[in-house]
Amino acid sequence: MNIKDAKEQIKKSIVAYFTKDELGNYIIPIEKQRPVFLMGPPGIGKTAIMEQIASEMGVGILSYSMTHHTRQSAMGLPFIVHKNYDGVECDVSEYTMSEIISAIYDLMEKTGVKEGILFLDEINCVSETLAPIMLQFLQYKVFGKHKVPAGWIVVTAGNPPEYNNSVRDYDIVTWDRLKRIDVEPDFEVWKEYAYKAKVHEAIISFLEIKKDCFYIVETTVDGKSFVTARGWEDLSQMIKLFEMHGFDVDEELVSQYLQNKKVAKQFAQYYDLYNRYKSDYQIQGIMEGTYSDSIVERASRAKFDEKITVIGLLLDAITERTAAVVDEDLMLAELMKEVKAYKNNLADWEAVPYSTLETILENKKAELAAGTKAGNISADRQKRMLRVVSALEKMLEAVDGEDRDGAYEKCRVIFNNLVLENKQRAAKRGECMTNMFRFADRAFPEGHEILMLVTELTSSYYCVQFISKYGNDEYYKHNKDLLFYERDLEINSVLEDIDLDG
Repeated sequence: MNIKDAKEQIKKSIVAYFTKDELGNYIIPIEKQRPVFLMGPPGIGKTAIMEQIASEMGVGILSYSMTHHTRQSAMGLPFIVHKNYDGVECDVSEYTMSEIISAIYDLMEKTGVKEGILFLDEINCVSETLAPIMLQFLQYKVFGKHKVPAGWIVVTAGNPPEYNNSVRDYDIVTWDRLKRIDVEPDFEVWKEYAYKAKVHEAIISFLEIKKDCFYIVETTVDGKSFVTARGWEDLSQMIKLFEMHGFDVDEELVSQYLQNKKVAKQFAQYYDLYNRYKSDYQIQGIMEGTYSDSIVERASRAKFDEKITVIGLLLDAITERTAAVVDEDLMLAELMKEVKAYKNNLADWEAVPYSTLETILENKKAELAAGTKAGNISADRQKRMLRVVSALEKMLEAVDGEDRDGAYEKCRVIFNNLVLENKQRAAKRGECMTNMFRFADRAFPEGHEILMLVTELTSSYYCVQFISKYGNDEYYKHNKDLLFYERDLEINSVLEDIDLDG
């Protein structure tokens, strides 16, 4: 199963586990809820999808790597209590609350979130002293005498033994109490995520050419050699920061993330080539429609790998431009809810315009703080909420001293100006997309590269969101051609399977 399908399986399990009966009790009590066990090689995104699930479902999340825990931190510390049993006085050992369990209660108290996910990674690689305690926990959701609170789902993850020498196998009794999901690396699924996560386009276009470099784990004479999805994403973030500060991205940096010498060398060379093409092909000029005829001629005569790189550069440029518009649209949608709430609150004749908006602003700040602590707000959403807060602060400054009607009008004007600015930005970005297609028509007259460009655009979250709202005639025209092309392939495939002599 790929990581995308695994994510959907986990979300459905969580919905099922959170289902309550008419009395308000969970239909499946927590002690009967099988923990999800994600089994898969390291670095394919097991932790990342749990954070995505928490964000999308609005629940809390606590993550622990169990290899970092000892028997004491998981079980709690022993202490002596004095008890009387049938007139006999005795001292008995008990345990303080587990660090893990207490962290759940702390999170609920700080954020008000009562349902969530307890994610325990590397569960099958714990120490020998912790292993029996973890087996008990998987079966009964208990550390010592303390249970996981109702409303908290247990999800665990581990590596197959071929990837980790410290893996402990479970017996049938334990496996029979788990919901096991086996996950394998899948570049096409990861690519869909990578576009949305704004992974550096040099990485995506390199892997489009070298798909076999996406995930590698092997043993060599020099030890373990590996490249993982996590390594590519972390490298992407560092490349962007190096580019921001004007630092050189070289093989030495790349090899710190891609711990396979051959792949690191290949990508470092490709990255240099990617940047050279970015300059040579006047990508900025293509977006603005000011490129030279020599650029068209060079692209049309280029080798296949070079054409793939050029397509990657075009995708990078248009994705960056459309993402800015889509992010602003998402922010404006969230801001509009607050402005509408302000208008509704002002209907109360006792409402004071300034203090009413100030309360909305403070509530938004509190929502952001609580969501950040609970781990159920993505980094992108946090940035959007910060922009909402900034806009509300400007509105608050504008309404100072205004009456009810004047205050709302000030907010409405500020909001409409932001909408107008983004519409103007979207119009310019749409022209860039049109210019990109017109260049592609001239540079790739045979059309195969254009079909590839349309296919990748359709895979890009931000490009699809942009086109669905603002449209683009050139995209629609070429996408229609793509649909006919794919239909022809489907028909040809069916014909090839027909035995005319049978």
